Amino acid sequence: MTPFTIKEQNEVLDHIIELRCTVRKFKNEAPPRPLIEMVLQAGLLAPYGMIAVTREDFRRFVVLPRESEVTGRAALLIKQKAAAIYNDLEKKIQKDDLQSGPGSRYYGFLKMIGEQGPPSLGKVPYYIVVAEQKGTPDAVNQSMAHCLENMWLKATALGLGFQLLSITERMAEEREFCELIGVPFGEYALDGCLIGYPDVSPGPTSKRPPLNEVMKWL
Repeated sequence: MTPFTIKEQNEVLDHIIELRCTVRKFKNEAPPRPLIEMVLQAGLLAPYGMIAVTREDFRRFVVLPRESEVTGRAALLIKQKAAAIYNDLEKKIQKDDLQSGPGSRYYGFLKMIGEQGPPSLGKVPYYIVVAEQKGTPDAVNQSMAHCLENMWLKATALGLGFQLLSITERMAEEREFCELIGVPFGEYALDGCLIGYPDVSPGPTSKRPPLNEVMKWL
C-alpha cells in the first residue's frame, strides 16, 4: 500500500513532468554515487521488449566519471565518429544544398563535434552509456527511450541536471568504443546522457500547443 493518496501522487508526478528539461550548464561539483545509482535503478525498472531479449543483463549501464581516463578516450572516439559521419555526408550536403534544409542543424552539430569533440563530455561529472540488447522483434529503440525517460524524470526529482548525448547511439557501430566500455560488440544498442548538478535554474520546457488543439476524440 502506498502512503500517498492518488491525488498526492498525481500532483507530484505532474510537477516532475513539468519540471523535466534539458540542462546544458552544470556545476563542477559531482553528485554522490548513491544519487546516480538511484537514477540508474529508475532506468532499470523501465519497460522493455520482453519477448525480444534472451539474457538477464539485457540492459546495462556504464558510468564514466569526468576524471576517468576512459572518459577522455571515449570523447576522442566520439569526435572521430562524428567527423567520419559528416565527411560521408559532406558531398551529399553540398550537392543537395542540405545546409539550409531540414537537417541543417543536425549536420552543423555533426561538424562541430567532429572538429571540437562533444562540448560537455569531460566537463560534466558523469557520462552514462545505456546498452540495450538487440532482439526480435526489434523493440530496442522503444525500450531505450523508456529507460532514458525514467532516468530523466528521476534525475529531475533528485534535483539533478540531465542532457542527452544522442550521438552515443552511433557508437554501437564502433568495436573499439564497445570494447572500451565493456559491452559486447554487435549485441547491444547504445544511447547516453550527461548528469550533474545544474548550474542555472532550468527554464520552462519548450512550448507545447494547448491540448484541445492537438486532441481528437472519436
